[in-house]
Amino acid sequence: MTDLPKECAITFFYYEDIHAVAPFYENVLDFELVLDQGMARIYRISGNAYFGIVDGNKGHIRHQPKSAALLTIVTEEVAAWHEKLKETDVIGLSEILRGNYCEHFFFEDPAGYAIEIQRFHNPDVAKLFK
Repeated sequence: MTDLPKECAITFFYYEDIHAVAPFYENVLDFELVLDQGMARIYRISGNAYFGIVDGNKGHIRHQPKSAALLTIVTEEVAAWHEKLKETDVIGLSEILRGNYCEHFFFEDPAGYAIEIQRFHNPDVAKLFK
């Protein structure tokens, strides 16, 4: 099979009310709004990495009462992100955890979706995601 082009990736989370969570992604996480489709809003996280929020009453998938998804944002500035989020009183903010492969922490958006901020210790691994 021939390799087909891939220009970017968009991950979508489905919500009962996207207007209740949009300020979190726009004002707390500072995601850049690229496209507002009414029932969906698509944000640029970085480069060609995109994230979207969708009205789970109208979208392809229905919203769920409890999410089993995790959005991970990779950055060298884990401590700075943690300090910023401490000031905003996000839900479920963990301490910074330092393991064998990475340092990271977790929190939730207003609807309970899990988000992780992470940095890989190994520079060879880290460069795979730049």
